[in-house]
Amino acid sequence: MYKIKILHFEKQYLLEELIKVFLRPDQYRLLSSEEEPDEDAILINEEGHSDKNVINRQIYEKLSALTGLKPDWGILTGIRPVKLCGELYETTGTRETTLKILTEKYCLSEVKAELLLNLYLKQQKQAGMPPPNSAGVYIGIPFCPTRCVYCSFASNQVKDSEIEKYLEALHQEIAYTGKRMRETGLITESVYIGGGTPTTLTAGQLDELITSIQKSFDLSKLREFTVEAGRPDTITAEKLQVLKDREIGRISINPQSMKAATMEAIGRSHSPEDVRRAFALAREYGFDHINCDVIAGLPGEDAADFYDTIKQVMDLGPESITVHCLAVKRASRLVDIDKDFHYKQSDRVAEMLSACPEMLESHGYSPYYLYRQKHMAGAFENTGYCKKDKECIYNIRIMDEHQSIIALGAGGISKVYYPSENRLERVANVTNYQEYIKRIDEMLDRKEKNIFMEVKKWQL
Repeated sequence: MYKIKILHFEKQYLLEELIKVFLRPDQYRLLSSEEEPDEDAILINEEGHSDKNVINRQIYEKLSALTGLKPDWGILTGIRPVKLCGELYETTGTRETTLKILTEKYCLSEVKAELLLNLYLKQQKQAGMPPPNSAGVYIGIPFCPTRCVYCSFASNQVKDSEIEKYLEALHQEIAYTGKRMRETGLITESVYIGGGTPTTLTAGQLDELITSIQKSFDLSKLREFTVEAGRPDTITAEKLQVLKDREIGRISINPQSMKAATMEAIGRSHSPEDVRRAFALAREYGFDHINCDVIAGLPGEDAADFYDTIKQVMDLGPESITVHCLAVKRASRLVDIDKDFHYKQSDRVAEMLSACPEMLESHGYSPYYLYRQKHMAGAFENTGYCKKDKECIYNIRIMDEHQSIIALGAGGISKVYYPSENRLERVANVTNYQEYIKRIDEMLDRKEKNIFMEVKKWQL
C-alpha cells in the first residue's frame, strides 16, 4: 500500500483521477492534511504550487518512476482532449508549438499529440464553426429490450403502456421547445435521437415522434438527423420504412461484439446473424450512412476476438465505426460483479487497440472524433472512424463545446454555450422516466428560465 501526501492543495479529488491511471484504489492511500507522512510516503507539491498542471506533472513523474508506466495521455484525465488541443492551436497559431505544449506541458506521447491535432484540423475542415444562433437537439428514449452489464445510461425494460405515458410527456417537451426555439430565433443544425434504444418504440410510435419533431422545430437548415437503431433485434422492415419515409439520413446499428458468447454474457439478446440481417435490411431500404459501435475489453474476449469483430463489421461496410473502450461506471451491473474489472483489462485493451487504427485506415476509415471517460479500461479513449465525408456533425459539436445542445427527455442534459465568455451552463432533466412524466411542467419551466429567458445572452 503506497501512501501519498499532496501538500498545499485542498481539492485533491481533482488530482486523484491521474493517480488512478497508475494505481488501483487498493494500492494507495491519500493521507489527510492532519496525517504526518512517514519516510516511505510519496510527497507531492512540497513547493506549494497552485497550478494543477504543475502538480499533475509531479504526480506523473513520480508515479511513472515508481511503476514504470508512461501513459500515452500524459497528465490529461478530461473527457475532451481535442477541445484542449484546438484551444492551444488557435492561441499559438502553429502546429509545432501546439505539439510541443502537448508533449512537454501535458506529457502526451508524440502519437497522441499528433492524433489530437490532426483530428482538430479535420473537424475544422469538415464541420467548421457552428452557424450563428444554431443548436443541436438531443432527444432521449430511455428504454431497451434488455440491460447490458456495462450500461450506465437510462435504460429501462417496461410495458408498452409505460412507454406511451413517457411519449405523451416527451411530445409536450418537443412541442414547447420547438416553439420557443422558433420564437427566440434558434435554428436546428442537427437532431440526434438516442437512448437507451430508440427502436424499442413501435413503428407507429417512431413515426409520431419524428413527425412531432419535424413539425415543431425549424429544420430549414438541418445538416443531419440521426436515429440510433442500436440493437439489431429491434430493427424491422416496418421501422426502417418509417425512418426512410421521414428522410432520416443517419442511423446506428451497434453490435458491440460479433462473438455470440460475448453477446450472451453481456446481456444482449441478439446474435451476429441478427446484426448482418439488420444491416442488409437497412441497405435494402437505401440507408447510405450507417454507424456501427464496437467495444474493446468486453468480458471474456481477447485481442483475436476483438480483431475478428472489427473485420466482420468492416465486411458489412458501414460508413462509420466507433471504437469504444469498456468503461465500468458506478451505475452498471458490471461494477457490482467486479469493481476493478477495467483495471484488469488494461493490458488486454492496449493489445486490442494497437492494431485497430491500421486495420481501419487500410479499409478507408480515418478518425474524426475522440473522447475519454472515467473508469475506462487502460485509461485509453473512444474514437470515431469514418469514410470520406461521413463525419457525424452532432458528435463533433458535442465534444467541441462551441454550440448549445438542447436535450429533451428523461436524463437529457442541455448545455448552453455562452460564446462571449466561452463557457457552458448545464440544464438537466430528471433521469428517472417516471419522475420525468410527473414533473414535465417543471422540466419545461427549467428550459424557459435557464435557456429561453437567457437566449439573448448566449446568442452570437
